[in-house]
Amino acid sequence: MVEERMGDCWSHTKDQFDNLEKHTQWGIEFVEKYNKFVKERSEIEVNYAKQIRNLSKKYQPKKNSREEEESKYTFCRAFFTTLNELNDYAGQHEVIAENLTSQIISELTRYLQELKAERKSHFHDGRKAQQYIESSWKQLESCKRRFERDCKEADRAQQYFEKMDADINVTKADVEKARQQAQMRHQMATDSKNEYSSYLQKFNQEQNDHYYTIIPNIFQKLQDMEEKRIERIGVCMKTFAEVDRQVLPIVGKCLDGMTTAAESIEPKTDSKQVVEAYKSGFEPPGDVEFEDYSQAMKRTVSENSLSNSKEGKEKSSSKSKPKLWPFIKKNKLSLKLGSGPEDFSHLPPEQRRKKLQGKIDDLNKDIHKEMDQRDALTKMKDVYVKNPQMGDPASVDPRLAEIGQNIEKLQAEVQKFEGWLAEVEEKMPSKSDSNRRSGFYEAQSNTAVSNNCAQDRERSLSSPDGSYTEEQNSETQVKAIINPNTIPSTMPDFDEEFDDDDTLPTIGTCKALYPFEGHNEGTIAVAEGELLYVIEEDKGDGWTRVRRNEEEEGYVPTSYIEVNLEPNAKGAMTYI
Repeated sequence: MVEERMGDCWSHTKDQFDNLEKHTQWGIEFVEKYNKFVKERSEIEVNYAKQIRNLSKKYQPKKNSREEEESKYTFCRAFFTTLNELNDYAGQHEVIAENLTSQIISELTRYLQELKAERKSHFHDGRKAQQYIESSWKQLESCKRRFERDCKEADRAQQYFEKMDADINVTKADVEKARQQAQMRHQMATDSKNEYSSYLQKFNQEQNDHYYTIIPNIFQKLQDMEEKRIERIGVCMKTFAEVDRQVLPIVGKCLDGMTTAAESIEPKTDSKQVVEAYKSGFEPPGDVEFEDYSQAMKRTVSENSLSNSKEGKEKSSSKSKPKLWPFIKKNKLSLKLGSGPEDFSHLPPEQRRKKLQGKIDDLNKDIHKEMDQRDALTKMKDVYVKNPQMGDPASVDPRLAEIGQNIEKLQAEVQKFEGWLAEVEEKMPSKSDSNRRSGFYEAQSNTAVSNNCAQDRERSLSSPDGSYTEEQNSETQVKAIINPNTIPSTMPDFDEEFDDDDTLPTIGTCKALYPFEGHNEGTIAVAEGELLYVIEEDKGDGWTRVRRNEEEEGYVPTSYIEVNLEPNAKGAMTYI
């Protein structure tokens, strides 16, 4: 009965240990699983940050002239700011990954090692205690069986002695021997009894300690270990959230920066930048006139008014060919981008002024750099003079002379460009006249085409032998100030010829705002302030056909004159 009860207790304890061992092993596996989860989250943050940085880097402006042009516009600057803020935003995700690694992954990895070692120690102590109590029980059973055996042996020896003592045929020596044997067995039984009793008390004490002290302590340690594990998981989960919360203020600042950049976009400012960048200074073309073919056109100048056959030939050419101007089929632009005269005379007035001013600013910067180098070398020379052991003062002189020559060249360049700039600014129309122009019309990018078409018109008006003679009255002949390079250098070809019998009627008057030499074929030289008759409006190519008298007519740049059309021709519209 006792053995069965003890077996049940040991079996129950063993089952409890098995259950606890399985549960604690599952707890360790859960910690490992959570640690793996945080690792994967950290890897995601690192990869996400890397992709965001690559994206920001991909769309960052390149180091070229295009970047300077884009930086003028508020929407481009806002986008660049957004890219920078996005780069900082990626950095915060890297911070999240670093904090997850240092505050959770590393801590959990170290804790897992400690947890496994602690669990192993507790279950080792439990198994050891269980084995010890089972061993004690076996020793107690051995003492009990030995005591039982000795008692039976003593009882049999006593019965044998009594039987020998009662038998009269047995010798006295045999009886004495049987008595001594009975006494010895009785003493052995007494010793076994004492040993069994002593070991029983010891076992009971050990069993009491086992079930009331040792095993409960081991279970308590396992319970504490499990509670610490659960608590650590809770702390890690809280840290997992805190890591994100810690970067939220900076992430919010990044997002606020993006919002501020977006709110800083100014459409009107950007549109003005486009207008300023592409403003040509040319006038928009006038309305296309209605040509009434139902009535015969009157001839205003007779053939007899020509002084000689050569003048008549030139007159015919200058009158007839412009009629073909609206019907040009080919327009080959051979002017290469970026090429042109040094004074930018191939550009419209406004664009030329900007280019010259920019060139002057660049030259002044170069002069300042050279001057800074000269000052530095001068100081170095002074140091060498005071301390000859540091260097030879004469070794600096060649470089100082070179820098001096560079500064003189640059200053000469500045003076040259300032002279051209002064000419342009003198010829620019007044601000009140400029305000009458439409800003968005000026921003159209047809400047080069208009200039080239005007040149084509001049070339098409050349005589067959390639010569041309300009005849001017003495009172109107002036020396032009404008550089002839202001007229575009390339012109298209003409595919058609037309009749030159009719003379165009006068449709208005114009006043020259700037002097124009008119070197090219088909143009006419005018002086600043000169009044002329308009016989053909600007067809959109930047040129207007005018007449000085019955024998002198030709084309002048529309931007160089102020046109006043007759009311019956164009509703008294004025172009400046």
